[in-house]
Amino acid sequence: MQALWMLVASAMFAAMGSFVKLATEHGASLPQVVLFRGLPSVILLLIWARAGRQSIVPSSWKLHLWRNLSGVTSMWLGFFAISHLPLATATSLNYTAPLFIACWMLGWGGAQRDAVRIIAVALGFLGVIAVLRPSINEDQWLAALLGMGAGAMSAIAMLQIRQLGRIGEPEWRTVLFFSVGVCLSSIGGIAYEGWGQADWSGYLSLVGVGVAGLFGQLAMTRAFGVGSALLTAALQYSTIIFAALLGMGLWGDRLDALAWAGMGLIIFAGLLSVWRTMRDPKAA
Repeated sequence: MQALWMLVASAMFAAMGSFVKLATEHGASLPQVVLFRGLPSVILLLIWARAGRQSIVPSSWKLHLWRNLSGVTSMWLGFFAISHLPLATATSLNYTAPLFIACWMLGWGGAQRDAVRIIAVALGFLGVIAVLRPSINEDQWLAALLGMGAGAMSAIAMLQIRQLGRIGEPEWRTVLFFSVGVCLSSIGGIAYEGWGQADWSGYLSLVGVGVAGLFGQLAMTRAFGVGSALLTAALQYSTIIFAALLGMGLWGDRLDALAWAGMGLIIFAGLLSVWRTMRDPKAA
């Protein structure tokens, strides 16, 4: 059942990426996309907390602040990459977070430096090079670099989430405060950029962003809570495969053998990094 929950989450996140791309193609601004990603979660979680008489006071404001700064930044960068790159390419770059965690451990991990992490980082970034070379045009390099930035910021967010879990912060409260941060950042973006020019298809896609993102978040939380964290982390990479299939079906994206090999390397390197981290009880 755990595997099914994670596959559902991966499919939902790939669908969310598709809706992000569709919304921007139909006139929605990036701040609008971010707003619609966070708002359903805020509303439903506040209703649930009220109905269950749950306290929304966090255990650590500081950890939530750092988690939100990194996580919200990662979302903005990732959505920008999705709107300007082939869906599978952008998704692959967004899922490089475990490689950045491995880099951090190699640089500052002391005894946690080992050959497995070195191999994971080397293979992962070879995969990134293979994905980028055949997949993007000269005018897409900024989006590609920002997509890599999304992976790096996501790695920082993951470390903060782990710290929140260690102090006993419930998952729903972490998601709630993250969603509030997402909405606040979108309001700032709308104030600066103005409301977008989305048509009806754009607004339907925006609703799809929120619904798919919410169900993906809930399914992923359920998957991590009921079984092996290693299996769950492994299955989340199926998002890249779902995104590749959606990109081919909706936009006619055609990835050659080198791009597919690069995605395979990113997946393998990420799994290797996750496996090594989970086997090490001192891993950060």
